[in-house]
Amino acid sequence: MIFSSIQYVLGVFLFFCSTMFLSAQTTGSRNINVNLSEVALLDVEPAMTAISFNFLAPTEAGRPLTIPAVNTTKWLNYTSAIKTTTPARSVSAQIDQTFSGLFIKLQASAASGSGGGTRGTPVGKVTLTTLPTTIITGIGGAYTGNGINNGHLLSISLEMDDYKKLVQTTNKIITVTYTISN
Repeated sequence: MIFSSIQYVLGVFLFFCSTMFLSAQTTGSRNINVNLSEVALLDVEPAMTAISFNFLAPTEAGRPLTIPAVNTTKWLNYTSAIKTTTPARSVSAQIDQTFSGLFIKLQASAASGSGGGTRGTPVGKVTLTTLPTTIITGIGGAYTGNGINNGHLLSISLEMDDYKKLVQTTNKIITVTYTISN
């Protein structure tokens, strides 16, 4: 009789425990509202330093000027969130004025550093003019990382166009403008 009382009490206890477990298994749902704005941000790092090109005069008559070495101190950084996957974004560059007798050349490297997403593809070396020239294509939702050693390394160089057009110049400032667009 003691066993049957214990079994009865144990049975009632298990019944109540199982109904508690069953009643604790409920579900519910809630809506989550997500907003992602379109983003197109671009900058050049390091920001506060200018590039200087200084020609070297020859040491002997009859020799040409020495054209300055390629400058590789600037990095292009961007963040992009687009409305649709096509068309992708691109980056263009242009100068505010030309320099008689010289071409200004620019080449972006493949993206490197800590970024992610669909970072763009460089088009190769281009000659900058006063009109926008595409330098990177195919940018989707992406970020390049911030600062130097992130994004696209920019190689800027000068090439002689016509030696007879060269005129002595001191501190001529030419501004390069970069634009990210759809």
